[in-house]
Amino acid sequence: MTNETKNIPLHVSLIMDGNGRWAKERGKERVYGHFEGVSSVRACVEAAVENGVRYLSLFAFSEENWNRPDDEVTTLMGLMVKAMADEMDSLDRNGVRFVVLGNRQKLGAQLNETIDACMARTQSNETLTLIIFLSYSGKWDILQAAQRMALELLDNPEKRETVENMSVADFDQYLVTAGFPDPDLIVRTSGEHRLSNYLLWQGAYSEFYFTETLWPDFRKDDFRKALESFAKRDRRYGKVK
Repeated sequence: MTNETKNIPLHVSLIMDGNGRWAKERGKERVYGHFEGVSSVRACVEAAVENGVRYLSLFAFSEENWNRPDDEVTTLMGLMVKAMADEMDSLDRNGVRFVVLGNRQKLGAQLNETIDACMARTQSNETLTLIIFLSYSGKWDILQAAQRMALELLDNPEKRETVENMSVADFDQYLVTAGFPDPDLIVRTSGEHRLSNYLLWQGAYSEFYFTETLWPDFRKDDFRKALESFAKRDRRYGKVK
């Protein structure tokens, strides 16, 4: 799903990697890289709006990240609360809809309250939808979708035939991303070449762009380079052209 005239991806998703290495190279603690990475988020939101991207998603914190040192996790959660408070006026003013997806049961009360307030405030904005994946993993998403479907069937045995004949599109509705388009382009920074358990279902036909740039250094020019790379791709979805 793209803008056919400019071949602009409808949905760009970013795996923000390299904060810790960026900080280490400068003799700083890892959290210093996370703070600097907020500037990259701001730049990418602006670049997405300027280039006509309609959905921008960011892999901010995975289910596996809960295994990091407690001090780092606590700092990250606090940073997210602060970043939302600092950026919300600008996002709202520029027509950005703010959405958080993931296992929010693991998030603290203050963070969840801030998320709810930001989502409610921006829910009618239409220029860009900014999706933040927090406490998310692809396997968790597929598992929770299967669990929801199974529980629904247990409560409504008459739906068995419906489940047996369900399509991929039907199953999509059980994922946390229901209602949002799959990413056309997934960008990963810092030179790593893997999905790291991110959007395993939704990324089935995504194009990939990998860059050596560490996330805190990723800015508008880097975003545009990813778009330029995408524009040259020939997406066939298994068909022959």
